[in-house]
Amino acid sequence: MPSAPGAPGAQAEVVVQAQLEAKIRDPRSLEWLAELARPLVFTNGVFDILHRGHVTYLAQARAMGASLLVALNGDASAARLGKGAGRPLNPLADRLAVIAALAAVSAVTWFEEDTPEALIAACRPDVLVKGGDWPGDQIVGREEVEAAGGRVVSAPVVPGYSTSEILKKIREGAPASRAKS
Repeated sequence: MPSAPGAPGAQAEVVVQAQLEAKIRDPRSLEWLAELARPLVFTNGVFDILHRGHVTYLAQARAMGASLLVALNGDASAARLGKGAGRPLNPLADRLAVIAALAAVSAVTWFEEDTPEALIAACRPDVLVKGGDWPGDQIVGREEVEAAGGRVVSAPVVPGYSTSEILKKIREGAPASRAKS
């Protein structure tokens, strides 16, 4: 529960909220890109239900440069991916806030198109990272990044973690825990 105005912790909540919101960047004006340290790492995805695989992947991506920019599929873009009825479960504003809260993430933005190709070309990242489930020749933006002297990395996925599989377990009533006792 949020603290009452003036109560201990209320100012800290305001500061945290401001820091979170400062990491969410509007893609219609890319002037903020100059604030991100180089080498700039770019990755994208839906990030509908954040899980261990996502967090591990984003930390690995961040380690490849001085800053990490994450671009999320907008709601309509995500729905067109064919991941199932009712996806994304979380609206864009909520997904942006969750990704912005991660220490590994320097900035988060979004795109409404089917792919982030135009955004990648405009951002000119030094490193483009996608999960290892994407074959290198199918990584959108590869040509633009490599032509500008950057590199494209297919990062290994954490086996057993996917939002689609988590949702399947929830719908089937199967236990989702992977914890070892």
